Amino acid sequence: MRIATYNVEWFGNLFSADGRMLDDGGWSARYQVTRAQQLSALARVFAALDADAVMVIEAPDDNHRRSTVTQLQAFAAFAGLRARRAVIGFPSDTEQEIALLFDPDRISAEHAPMGAPTGKKGAPAGPNGAPRFDTVFRYDLDIDAAPEPITFSKPPLELAVTTRAGLSLRMIGVHAKSKAPHGARTPEQAVRIGIENRRKQLAQCVWLRARVDEVLDAGTPLMVMGDFNDGPGLDEYERLFGHSGIEVVLGLDADSSRRLIDPHAQMALSARMGAQPASARFYLVDQKRYFSALLDYIMLSPDLMSKRPAWRIWHPFDDPECWADTPLREALLAASDHFPVSVDLEI
Repeated sequence: MRIATYNVEWFGNLFSADGRMLDDGGWSARYQVTRAQQLSALARVFAALDADAVMVIEAPDDNHRRSTVTQLQAFAAFAGLRARRAVIGFPSDTEQEIALLFDPDRISAEHAPMGAPTGKKGAPAGPNGAPRFDTVFRYDLDIDAAPEPITFSKPPLELAVTTRAGLSLRMIGVHAKSKAPHGARTPEQAVRIGIENRRKQLAQCVWLRARVDEVLDAGTPLMVMGDFNDGPGLDEYERLFGHSGIEVVLGLDADSSRRLIDPHAQMALSARMGAQPASARFYLVDQKRYFSALLDYIMLSPDLMSKRPAWRIWHPFDDPECWADTPLREALLAASDHFPVSVDLEI
């Protein structure tokens, strides 16, 4: 069984305001890539993945005029995918959603949020677990004994999944807060916003880890996947806080029986100054060069290691098979600024 996560840059721009697919010559949100070209590239990438389930990050918007589920299922039909059924959780406050596109002949998946709702003041993680992801988490960001309210603009998608072989597990799809200092006009503002965003991203990861602990306590196999906008050593603020958000979610300070596993994260942690895996590629206008980063992960609970997992980043330059397949290589570059991450399990 193959499970994947894929951040599709502004997938929603490939659909009209009322949810119709725009397979035409208009410009997509990708630089010098038309909507038809991006749709064709995405169809090739998804077909090559041939996954039983894909956690789609930046899925098309869900609102009163259009449906994320309808749009993704229309794309699946366009691309001829067996992963043709979609499910979404709590809608986002942004124009980007988290959704699972899956093969209903291989798995069943339903939105199954954990945690209790809170009022506007929120609640901390306690004996009964952490709050529901569409509500408010209270956490002391700046160690001043005054917990701040934390929210997700894109609430993580919690799913109860059952495979055709009868394995029950939980999946959590994540799109954590960006740490980039958007809106900064001066170097001082960039530092202030960068630190504030780092604190919020870390607090979201603490919230996620509290949920991970709940699932582990219940003895349920777990997969946590998506775009964490974070990785070990990615920014200069990490030393201020002691850990990256990824380390928090993995549980590196916990007993080995409670640590999540992702070999790409482990590689980055063990070789911060050497060559590292990457799952995203961005163009830096001011430097006129590309920057690569590891932002996308699939983390498994220890009990899933018996399924002989094999991870893969579908990077057009780093993965030999992707490099050798010229049409796929070009499609990966046109489709998104992120590349899919997959894991194959013997299920």
